[in-house]
Amino acid sequence: MILKYLFDKSASFVGLLLLWPVLLVVAILIRIKMPGGPVLFTQLRIGRHGRVFSIYKFRTMTVDHGGSSVSVRGESRITPLGVHLRRCKLDELPELWNVLRGDMSFVGPRPDVPGYADQLQGDNRRMLELRPGITGPATLKYRNEEELLARVADPIRYNDEVLFPDKVRLNLYYLDHYSFLKDLQMIVCTVLGKKMYYAGEEI
Repeated sequence: MILKYLFDKSASFVGLLLLWPVLLVVAILIRIKMPGGPVLFTQLRIGRHGRVFSIYKFRTMTVDHGGSSVSVRGESRITPLGVHLRRCKLDELPELWNVLRGDMSFVGPRPDVPGYADQLQGDNRRMLELRPGITGPATLKYRNEEELLARVADPIRYNDEVLFPDKVRLNLYYLDHYSFLKDLQMIVCTVLGKKMYYAGEEI
């Protein structure tokens, strides 16, 4: 995966250089529309080989909301500006810094909070061989995850028993059938909001 590593380093560096005006505008909007809290949301996540790292995203929630790690669409803890940032994926832009640092990749499993990926057992634990990604097959398949969770009676249980195991399955397929061209296709589909066929299904 040398090509993947080189792409991550170069593309994240160029992305930060080109997108700094957008980062600045979003930061100013958060200061104006969501005062009283930090611009960036920082949280510990599980990285490659189970190593813990700090992820950086633009803050989209109220300060000290005290909510769970599972987000559901329509929650009052997500601010109006936060809704727009999430819809356009602008809240994810600071993760370019995580990619440049080597904590993350452009494509891979979404980095989970402690208690999920780090608790995997047996063959499923191979997923930790991958760097977490900004996007990936599971991210594409469950791009409307917050809406899906809003329709079930117990979002946390549904996430733990249905969504997370299926994400592990997809990410293991990604590990075993890695293709740089598929990486590029996933990035394009993420940016354009398009679907693609992968692992025998449309994601």
